[in-house]
Amino acid sequence: MVKDTLKSIIYEFHTGKLPDLIERDLELPFGSGKIISVVGPRRAGKTYLLFQHVKDLLRRGIDVRRVLYLNFEDERMDLDVHSLDLILQAYRELYPDLDLADCYFFLDEVQNVAGWEKFVRRLYDSVSRNVFITGSNSRLLSREIATALRGRTVNYELLPLSFREFLRFKGFDFDPERDFYSSPRRARVMQVFREYLEFGGFPEVALLKEELKVRTLQEYFEVMLYRDIAERYQVRDTLVLKYFLKRVAENSGKFLSVHKIYNELRSQGIKVGKDTLYAYLDFAESAYFVKLLRKHYRSLVKSELAEKKVYLIDTGLLRGIRFLQEGAGVLLENAVFLELLRSSRELVCFKEQKECDFILDGKVAIQVCFSLGNKEVAKRELAGLKEACRVLGLKEGYVLSFDERGEFKLDGNITVRVIPACEFFLRGFP
Repeated sequence: MVKDTLKSIIYEFHTGKLPDLIERDLELPFGSGKIISVVGPRRAGKTYLLFQHVKDLLRRGIDVRRVLYLNFEDERMDLDVHSLDLILQAYRELYPDLDLADCYFFLDEVQNVAGWEKFVRRLYDSVSRNVFITGSNSRLLSREIATALRGRTVNYELLPLSFREFLRFKGFDFDPERDFYSSPRRARVMQVFREYLEFGGFPEVALLKEELKVRTLQEYFEVMLYRDIAERYQVRDTLVLKYFLKRVAENSGKFLSVHKIYNELRSQGIKVGKDTLYAYLDFAESAYFVKLLRKHYRSLVKSELAEKKVYLIDTGLLRGIRFLQEGAGVLLENAVFLELLRSSRELVCFKEQKECDFILDGKVAIQVCFSLGNKEVAKRELAGLKEACRVLGLKEGYVLSFDERGEFKLDGNITVRVIPACEFFLRGFP
């Protein structure tokens, strides 16, 4: 019975039509000889990235029958680790003339089957070197990859849309080398940029009408809360978990004190262990609700043990958490963090007497400030940038603003370049 269902699912994929796609910037390699692993938050577009690669294979002349795609969140696939071999049996019986060594296996959300890594290793070692897997939990996937699949994988992380991709999804053809100097087109881009900051970069949300965006983002938060965290990690007290996640979200762009939240709960008569709250934070990071940013230390051990700054995986989730209204500066800093994260370069924050938001590769100091128009805000932000440059021996630093530009000296020897964040997202640093 299960095998017949698998045959039906495989055949449906081969006779159906792939959805229309808006291409992402991330491209998966051909012929790497490795298991390709794509990890990222739910609804970030991992399935469509696989479809994008399938379309590339078909354009190269690969027979669609040589492509096996299975989504392990399909409720028809009631599989456990002992029945995974039925996939290969069904595929062979459906197409007995195919040499499976020449076939491509796309296993979407395969982590939903406990013990999946043994099957994937056997598939890779004995059947085909063309294996692609996805997952929405960084810890579960990385743990199995580090053990059973060690040395066999190349890992990619797919986040929600970058601003460049967001413009593409909105059908906006923008050339930064030309259009930043065209007032009407630049004004339109800045309007889209505001939307990007407010509602984030989840692909589905980007294409929705505004009245549906917040409701959809609220549903994303609920799914992360109940399915990706509470259900997966068997958290019984979901009220405490929900309170904790909201407090974490409220601290976006700040150093997170779990101890402070623990004391808040105790003051309300809620009994919960501090270790439990630390576990909740680990679950939230594993489920791609948040990312944590280490503080700059010369000692890696100190850097790992110190309090970390917290950022949401998408600015839209701040709107998806009801009653949580965040200022534009918080959204801008969170968006800049995600853009820097996409670069896959070493990223930390700086805090000694003052704070500097980001240090990239130990040699680029970046402060995010929505506007330098407020003298008190400008004084505080520039003091943090100056201290970071002084401690790290840097001759220049960057301020990413919403829509301000300029260049000046601090203390006569530190060059500060003020760049609109929108321009940085599309062009990078000059």
